[in-house]
Amino acid sequence: MDKKVVIVGAGLAGAEAAYQVAKRGINVKLYEMRPSKKAIAHHTDLFAELVCSNSLKSKAIDNAAGLLKKEMTSLDSLIMKMAYECEVPAGQALAVDREAFAKKITDVLKKNEFVEIIHEEFKEINLNDVTIIASGPLTSDDLSNSIKKILGEDYFYFYDAASPLVYKETIGNVAYKKSRYNKGGDDYINLPFTREQFFAFYNELIVAEKVELKKFEKMINFEACLPIEEIARRGYKTLLFGPLKPVGLEMGNGNKPFAVAQLRQDNQSDTLYNIVGFQTNLTFKEQKRIFSMIPGLDSAKFARYGVMHRNTFINSPKCLYSSLITKKNQNLLFAGQITGVEGYIESAATGIIAAINAVKIIEGKKIVKLPKTTMIGALLDYLENGNPYNFQPMNANYGVLASPIKDKQEIANIALNAIKKWSEENA
Repeated sequence: MDKKVVIVGAGLAGAEAAYQVAKRGINVKLYEMRPSKKAIAHHTDLFAELVCSNSLKSKAIDNAAGLLKKEMTSLDSLIMKMAYECEVPAGQALAVDREAFAKKITDVLKKNEFVEIIHEEFKEINLNDVTIIASGPLTSDDLSNSIKKILGEDYFYFYDAASPLVYKETIGNVAYKKSRYNKGGDDYINLPFTREQFFAFYNELIVAEKVELKKFEKMINFEACLPIEEIARRGYKTLLFGPLKPVGLEMGNGNKPFAVAQLRQDNQSDTLYNIVGFQTNLTFKEQKRIFSMIPGLDSAKFARYGVMHRNTFINSPKCLYSSLITKKNQNLLFAGQITGVEGYIESAATGIIAAINAVKIIEGKKIVKLPKTTMIGALLDYLENGNPYNFQPMNANYGVLASPIKDKQEIANIALNAIKKWSEENA
């Protein structure tokens, strides 16, 4: 067997996997079809592009995403390293300048002597090669067919959506800066609605024109990333308890808005802001018309409108072990959103473990699994042991740890000690 690992896709999981394999002295053939073939949702040719949002969620240790970041950092994650180098203000969240972030990761991999980058579409899996499929939620038709032939399982799919970006200089002076409950600094721009403004916006939103899906496609939304218009159709209160929640965002004069839209910084030069929670499938014309009804955005210029795209993932409980090796063939591994983890950092975390086990296969060493007391280990256990008849994508959350302990700080301490010990013994 050649001492090389084939990695398909240079998104977050693929880029992380390539870095982890290369740092262990094993050659990598990294396939990324861009720019020779355009990807549906991407805007650049850079690796690890953040498509939907520039936020990598909370840094707080009592938040599952915060714990996951700590675990990844302890495993020398490239994604975490570059994220902190490209951080922009976002309260308790870790948000990044997405272009600078992707460029740094691309440069690191292009300069690595162990990484060969191949800019062409990967269509057919060769089971003689140790291969990590990290092709993401928009896997091409040819590769999808190759995967189906090997796994013998149909894909599931859901629809994901991205929020619009606006230029900061075009935001009106009704805006005020504040993080919810004043936690983490005044990092968000807040746009307050009166009751009348909210219902005018709501009534237009629920009847707005959407982009038509193709006839053969059926809408299956992932609950954690619903389009704003779908949230609104469930009733106006779903907005007031969701993306337009005013609680903890009182204005400087003490007034309490009826609803609040929040904008989060999207780049380090502080010129672009995304509308938090406003993933959408509205037509561009309708986005301009309706989102301009948000107080402070009446004259806003949009740098990018929201888009919606199909996300695919395999039925991991039938196909994968928690080592991320397929049950059909030890040379084939999966990583990233195609496995059924949902979220940027969750995807990158699987890239670390897939890489470690790919190297174990190359070197003829024992395959490793993480303790279920760690956040990464619990997520991977979900992939192997979730319900195969109702399998849905999963974010990092304290529920997957299934710990009898109630105190999250104590759970986090146990997890971090476990990942440190595991890393010393296995990574």
